[in-house]
Amino acid sequence: MPILTISRQMGSLGDEIAEAVARKLGWPLIDRSRLIEEFFSKNTDAHERHMLSESAKFYLLPMKDSSQSYIEYLKNTLLASADNNESFVLIGFGSQVIFSGYRSALNIRILAPLEVRLARVKKQYHLSDEEASNILNTADNKHKRFVRTVFQTDLTDFPLYDLTLNTARLNVDEGAAAILSLHKEYELTRRIEEESRRFDTIDNQSSLPVFKNESEADFAKILDMYHLEWRYEPKTFPVEWDAEGNITQALSPDFYLPKFDTYIELTTMNQKYVTAKNKKVKKVRELYPGTNIRIVYKKDFHSLIERFNMEKDN
Repeated sequence: MPILTISRQMGSLGDEIAEAVARKLGWPLIDRSRLIEEFFSKNTDAHERHMLSESAKFYLLPMKDSSQSYIEYLKNTLLASADNNESFVLIGFGSQVIFSGYRSALNIRILAPLEVRLARVKKQYHLSDEEASNILNTADNKHKRFVRTVFQTDLTDFPLYDLTLNTARLNVDEGAAAILSLHKEYELTRRIEEESRRFDTIDNQSSLPVFKNESEADFAKILDMYHLEWRYEPKTFPVEWDAEGNITQALSPDFYLPKFDTYIELTTMNQKYVTAKNKKVKKVRELYPGTNIRIVYKKDFHSLIERFNMEKDN
């Protein structure tokens, strides 16, 4: 289960979008106030919790009866929760820095042009132009100062984020839909990668492979004749799953040619089998972008190998 972190500018609809995303995923939404209450309530007193809510520098101090600082304790606790397959929508408090580079986290930045944010804040709080501008400047500076003080990082650094949303022309539902769509695709990709790792087989070059039929043995002989490196069924690509996530269909291409980064699936002349293999190959290309895979008839063995050999010489 992944973690979603959301960094937002005041007036960008970031808080509203975070709430919508958490609600639709059924995950807890944790901002700094809830974070202090849930993660520090058992090992801090009222004064410490007050300072954590008011002072960025306080996070850098060592905790009582501990060699850890408050921020080290917080980071370790959050990462341990994530490693334990807990999911949260985390908003603010530098959570994008804590989960920067974490495999199961998506880090989102939500912003909007200044004039748009000014108009929203003026309308929401019934403020003048000057009052709204002062509030935005104060909020922006506090966000930047917290991340800079605690993490020595600029929260506007582009590499921190997997997705940046400009809500100038987006409403809350549209912003939430964009994040949920990315989350869905990300989860699918992670599941495919995990299943692929489970089904990866050992490199058969270190031992004599046992071919399933004569055509495969003939193809291997031709590859050897042209001095082309090959591997036999080195990888399995899951392509369909049932409702519970169990693999129901997969393809293990017969050969892989490392020199050309190409998988070869051999087939007979029976059209029934050709159609089925074509469907699987199409799904592999869709689910694993960048994978080079070809279906080859026995009669095309030599012409294909000759072409590969010419490419090798060039």
